[in-house]
Amino acid sequence: MATTYTWLWTLLAFILTWMVFHLIKRKKVGTEETEVDAEETRDGEAHDVIIVGAGVAGAALAYALAKDGRRVHVIERDLKEPQRFMGELMQPGGRLMLAQLGLEDCLEEIDAQEIKSLAIYKDGKNDTLYFPDNKNFPYESAGRLLRNGRLVQRLRKKAASHANVQLEEGTVKFLIEEKGVVKGVIYKNSAGEEITAFAPLTVVCDGCYSNLRLSAVHNKVEVLSYFVGYVTKNTRLEDPHSMHLIFSKPLPCVVYQITSNEVRCAAEVPADSIPSIANGEMVNFLKKTVAPQIPDGNLRETFLKGVEEGLLEIKTTATKSMSAKQCDKKGVIVLGDAFNMRHPIIASGMMVALSDVLILRNLLRPVPSFSNTKKVLELVKSFYIIRKPMSATVNTLAHVFSEVLVATTDEAREGMRESCFIYLSSGDFRTSEMMAILGGMNPRPLSLVFHLVCITLTAMGHLLSPFPSPRRFWHSLRVFALALKMLGAHLGDEGLKEMLIPTNAASYRKSYMTTASDC
Repeated sequence: MATTYTWLWTLLAFILTWMVFHLIKRKKVGTEETEVDAEETRDGEAHDVIIVGAGVAGAALAYALAKDGRRVHVIERDLKEPQRFMGELMQPGGRLMLAQLGLEDCLEEIDAQEIKSLAIYKDGKNDTLYFPDNKNFPYESAGRLLRNGRLVQRLRKKAASHANVQLEEGTVKFLIEEKGVVKGVIYKNSAGEEITAFAPLTVVCDGCYSNLRLSAVHNKVEVLSYFVGYVTKNTRLEDPHSMHLIFSKPLPCVVYQITSNEVRCAAEVPADSIPSIANGEMVNFLKKTVAPQIPDGNLRETFLKGVEEGLLEIKTTATKSMSAKQCDKKGVIVLGDAFNMRHPIIASGMMVALSDVLILRNLLRPVPSFSNTKKVLELVKSFYIIRKPMSATVNTLAHVFSEVLVATTDEAREGMRESCFIYLSSGDFRTSEMMAILGGMNPRPLSLVFHLVCITLTAMGHLLSPFPSPRRFWHSLRVFALALKMLGAHLGDEGLKEMLIPTNAASYRKSYMTTASDC
């Protein structure tokens, strides 16, 4: 009996000794590997992250990560002030994001103009829709109209002022990839020298014309139409605190104050029939087709004055749409217009980009080192879900709104267009809630779907009045089918589950309801 116990105790002691030995060995190996990795990072990688592009998203992310102690290398193709007429409205929700990132002062000293409302015009009718005072929105219910290039330069200056940021001019040619993991980039600097830069994380946010997007994710870009724009100088609108949206035919036009004495005028034209600027067709189109549909008075005078004075400054830019696709490649993230685009009619692209930056920064904050590519990839996958309430709400609204505003001779579509104007100008909770959604103050996809259904029912009722008939009933059914098509396609792109589950909206609110002091 004693012999049996002796053997058992001996066996147990052997097993315990073996386990302890291997645990110590494993821990030692892990420590050595960590030390080796850390040494390799110090020797071979001067930065923790490389950011390709210093637009709104890139510059904001650079500053945010630098404040968290990350060493950031930003490579921008052209550091001169951008000259573009997209991204000229910072919605109230976008201003909140800037504040959370510690960048709210970048809206100062650029002659930005306060915007409090959206003024809409259709067939002699008009109304002004104000951003509501929302007790659940922890910021001022007003946006800013501005020169996009001036904002970008302020953001770049703020980012470059941080000791952890290296900002340089250069063109990134390729992503360096080894065994499915992005290790850095190859770029040409301003002197024409080809340089290789390494970092455990590369963020691609080089805009809508990104040449690196396809190296990381396969997104399909669709050109929807074109916007023709110019600036009327030495002018101030009678209502400079509104974005003026005209339900013109065949496509809408907008007029708004971008500085204290400059007004942006822009008209949308179909992608397949752009009037020529060189032979005068564009000027004729603006004068004879668009201008007569703008309300007589200050707005029309401003519009025509700009056409006469800005013949050499008329520019066209494509309106693009691109659904966000998840990037499963380690060591790289895609952001901004390189990642997700929508029709610019609701002017919310910068707000979505800043929202993405804030979410991503908060997710990456606890990670000790970006060299842990597996951990970073897991966090990035959760980023795609958490961003949905804001991005899906904005993307869906932009898609539906751009479709509804197209003027046609189709009775069903025109009924939808008329009902959209009626619904927006109702003046009750419908107006305030739609403006809260537009301004990024209530990023809840379920709320948007509710209002889109209500607009559809309004259109059906409008077509059936004053009394139903077989023809009117048929067109009301067509309105219902059109709404299903517009909304259904986008629900499929954005993800039905991600858009409509309320817990996602709660997660999103938690991600950005951080005090500025915490940031």
